[in-house]
Amino acid sequence: MDARAIAEVLEEIGQLLELKGENPFKIRAYQNGARALESLDEDLGTLIAEERLGEVKGIGKALVDKITKLYQTDQLDLYDQLRAETPQGLLLMLEIPGFGPKKVRKVHEALGVTSIEELTVACEDGRLAALPGMGEKTAQKLLKAIEMREQYNQRHLWVDAAALALPLLEQLRALPAVQRAEVAGSFRRKMETVGDLDFIAASDEPAPIMEWLVQHPEVAEVTAHGETKSSVRFSTGLQADLRVVPPHQFVFALHHFTGSKDHNVAMRQRALAQGLSLSEWGLFPTDEAEKAQELAPRARKSVIAAQSEADLFEALKLAHIPPELREGRGEIEAAERGELPRLVQDADLRGAFHNHTTASDGRATLEEMAAKADALGWEYLGLADHSKSSWQAHGLEPERLLAQVEAIRELNASGRFKVRLLAGSEVDILTDGALDFPDEVLNQLDYIVMSVHQAMTQDEATYNARVLRAIRHPLQVRKILGHMTGRLLLRREPSRVDHLKVIEAAAEEGVVIELNANPWRLDMDWRWWRTAQEKGVRCAINPDAHNTEGLEHVVDGLRVARKGWLRAETVVNTWSVADVLAWLGRS
Repeated sequence: MDARAIAEVLEEIGQLLELKGENPFKIRAYQNGARALESLDEDLGTLIAEERLGEVKGIGKALVDKITKLYQTDQLDLYDQLRAETPQGLLLMLEIPGFGPKKVRKVHEALGVTSIEELTVACEDGRLAALPGMGEKTAQKLLKAIEMREQYNQRHLWVDAAALALPLLEQLRALPAVQRAEVAGSFRRKMETVGDLDFIAASDEPAPIMEWLVQHPEVAEVTAHGETKSSVRFSTGLQADLRVVPPHQFVFALHHFTGSKDHNVAMRQRALAQGLSLSEWGLFPTDEAEKAQELAPRARKSVIAAQSEADLFEALKLAHIPPELREGRGEIEAAERGELPRLVQDADLRGAFHNHTTASDGRATLEEMAAKADALGWEYLGLADHSKSSWQAHGLEPERLLAQVEAIRELNASGRFKVRLLAGSEVDILTDGALDFPDEVLNQLDYIVMSVHQAMTQDEATYNARVLRAIRHPLQVRKILGHMTGRLLLRREPSRVDHLKVIEAAAEEGVVIELNANPWRLDMDWRWWRTAQEKGVRCAINPDAHNTEGLEHVVDGLRVARKGWLRAETVVNTWSVADVLAWLGRS
């Protein structure tokens, strides 16, 4: 296990001890140990090998032994014992947002509740509200949190779905009977989360393909097994449908099952206006569509032999619409006018601005991050470690920040790396909208990333005023607004933000808005980027990397940028290093 994984184990041990009602000092020891591991300045393996782990503040002798065992064996008897002793239902309750160990224990002891289902009933029948310190408001909030958890469990991050879908697609394409295959649905449209997977295959021999799916080793349950369609649930919990269609129908099926519903409705209406009927089976004259319906589905022949979706769009007098844009949000009208944007592409990206090192809560040194950026072929790499108020992330005091700035400039001067390093800071927007460092410190940087990390549940008016004050703060350096809503997909709801007000203020002040590319964030939401672009707001696609591998998450942000209609010229990290330095006022 690495330091972060071990920190998560220690944190969970603390929760389990709290559920048992253990001594608060013992609980706090594990919590402090987790915090200490999260903010290590050195490699954990080195500290263990040199027997210096006990010198780290917050890690005593008992924890040294436990951390060492986890590092070396991935196992810890105490952890396994605590999990075995704790009812599974209580462990699941800990997953409910805002329902921590103290509350779980209280409800368990007072009401005998041992499952989320029993907890729901207790909220609905008034028993939970009657407990001291709870009340009806708490019960209603808890019901809402339970509902959110259920919704979260029904969906999966795009990257998690991709880890299953893309290898399966390659296996599907390799089957002898398969001529063509794709993943359709929300996955192909690059939605930030995916409910299920839709595979479409072209073949004249569906039987062996159906058999391949239902016999696949990753399948945990077969929910339907037909001649041309089967449905399964994989061991990850993700569900999938596989449809096999004749080769001449593949393009139409792919378009139809890619969706979205709104896009498909608009496409069918456009076809009807031209005397045509569009379906997953093909494109037919309306006076012949009813006759086609009488034929077996696999025998229906379209009026065009579409080899690609571009052929289908052309038949309806439209430019090809990329799958990411098919959401029924004006893409058909834009395609008719020839006004679809040239969407930003992977090859356009030349660097990024929001990344962390071991100076705060990162897991790679400045030099290691620079080496990875070189390997990626980047022209520049911005470092933006946390500011002092993010103490949980080992935020930098002014002295440490300015020392890092000096180190960055010395490393640039040394010529050790091709990449140009940029000195920034992820500066906390404090609860009143003030920035976490004085201007005389901030003005010595190349740029800042302004982010909210505390008091994220403020009411909308207060939160907006806070963010707007930061946007309008006068500085000599460029400002980027980081992860606007603070959301964590499937984990934490976004803060209440008036997106339009923030976008308009950013446009007025020349503040760049970040598209945080961390797969858990993807914030600002894609639904607002077209508006931001139209108002002249620039975007920075930032991986928010905390290790070298994290730099590669920039491509996850790219998916969302494309979905938001973003052009390369709108995205500042498509600019050359010379243009970026000129923009930053640096040589």
